[in-house]
Amino acid sequence: MNSDDVLLRRARAADARAAADVWLRSYAAALPTVRCAHDEPDVRDWFARVLVPQYETWVAITRNSVVGLLVLKGEELKQLYLDPEWRGRGLGDRFMDLAKQQQPDGLSLWTFQVNGPARRFYQRHGFTETERTDGQRNDEHEPDVRYVWQPQT
Repeated sequence: MNSDDVLLRRARAADARAAADVWLRSYAAALPTVRCAHDEPDVRDWFARVLVPQYETWVAITRNSVVGLLVLKGEELKQLYLDPEWRGRGLGDRFMDLAKQQQPDGLSLWTFQVNGPARRFYQRHGFTETERTDGQRNDEHEPDVRYVWQPQT
């Protein structure tokens, strides 16, 4: 199955737990050396109380399962996570196209410096690095990097 068989839609309250579970699986697979600052119940609560009801949260659905998520807060791309089995199938590209459609004037995001695959993904999608920190401002205390995308004029 490829990403064309996946529906992207706004998340509903009923999607919060499944989206949180994708986030947890993806984080563990993509960032094995980064301490997760919140336990599983806190992550699920964060999705149910904050991300889904308060932010622009999108989910990727196939066979009634959530396999990816995108969270926007205005021009800031807050979260982009795929179920590990769905990496490399074009689903991230579809989410990025959606994010750019939703915020055509530009996007910004933070990712961990250690996350080489994510950094290469964002660079491939036209994001440029604008700042690096020592990680003292994020919950994980992990060095991070800020990326910005501006549309071509």
